Amino acid sequence: MPRAEITDLLLLEELLTDEEKAARDTVARFVDREVLPIIGHHFREGTFPAHLIPGLAEMGVLGANLPGYGCAGMNTVSYGLILQELERGDSGLRSFASVQGSLCMFPIHAYGSEEQKERFLPGMAQGRLIGCFGLTEPDFGSNPGGMRARAVKDGDTWVLNGAKAWITNGAIADVAVVWAKTGEGGAESVRGFLVEKGMPGFSAREIPGKFSLRASVTSELSFQDVRVPERNVLPKVTGLRGPLSCLNNARLGIAFAVTGAAIACFEGAREYALSRKQFDGKSIAGYQLTQEKLADMLQEIVKAQLLSLRLARLKDEGKATPVMVSLAKRNNVKAALEIARSARGVYGANGVTDAYPPIRHMLNLESVFTYEGTHEVHTLVLGKAITGLDAFN
Repeated sequence: MPRAEITDLLLLEELLTDEEKAARDTVARFVDREVLPIIGHHFREGTFPAHLIPGLAEMGVLGANLPGYGCAGMNTVSYGLILQELERGDSGLRSFASVQGSLCMFPIHAYGSEEQKERFLPGMAQGRLIGCFGLTEPDFGSNPGGMRARAVKDGDTWVLNGAKAWITNGAIADVAVVWAKTGEGGAESVRGFLVEKGMPGFSAREIPGKFSLRASVTSELSFQDVRVPERNVLPKVTGLRGPLSCLNNARLGIAFAVTGAAIACFEGAREYALSRKQFDGKSIAGYQLTQEKLADMLQEIVKAQLLSLRLARLKDEGKATPVMVSLAKRNNVKAALEIARSARGVYGANGVTDAYPPIRHMLNLESVFTYEGTHEVHTLVLGKAITGLDAFN
């Protein structure tokens, strides 16, 4: 399906550099050629298209915004744009790239030793090593400080026990960046551990029964007396600052990315409405209620594009704050989800089948609405910034 010129109503294309456009267009062509023809099948079957990983690596998608160690070193705008194109294909594929880069490679890059960086990052950039991020637990999602995972020092190793849940890439990961408490001091004792596949006592299993992110691997991780050597402990960060900085890094990319799902739903609904004839052969695009839906979709897409672009520029200038990221994540995911629902209505009964994009994107976005900070948590972040009062406690 050709891209709709109207989607860039405010001519944001003119605000992008040639390098940013090239990065986006390279991934867009890959999505059109390699992802869209097969993603519906993978979603239906509940399988992850792992054969696409080498292609992602070849384009520099994995750890795209990190410098050195075989990473592409793109700016934040380029990174956001390539995630947007992956999301236009499917949230599951974009989640794979987000977790690999922002949640696994980033903490190794930011907080790891030079030996750890050399050992893991080049292979992860090439897609030879897959990573996952172990923070969320079965009983602790929005309150990571309540985690029960514990690591106790024993000689030159740490003995790790606990469980993590809802972990993207978990069952296929070669290395898990796992956060656990190391003492009685509570959240300030949290450390990051690089738990490698095959370490005795470490296991991962897929979570069954998902109706969302079906083309993604979502797992539970279990640690039973796993001995992690000192060389696999991230040396440059302690406390929740480590995992929360990773999440903030990922959220910015996600806020940018979800507009891709919104664009896929809007452009598909527009094309469908123009071709669908009803009531004496008139296109349903010519009816007022359909036009209202399309106008609302475009309005929210343009607002999300402006918000994402400004935030990404601020990130590259060193001016972005967690509150700004919360605003973007909260606004853009909600907008994308509402666009997917509205687009589903334009398709009528056809909209509930996987022959068309809205229902798949809608179901995926229900997960994105929750992960990387729930919609409600970001509401409270903004509420605290507005009033100075902390509603979390």
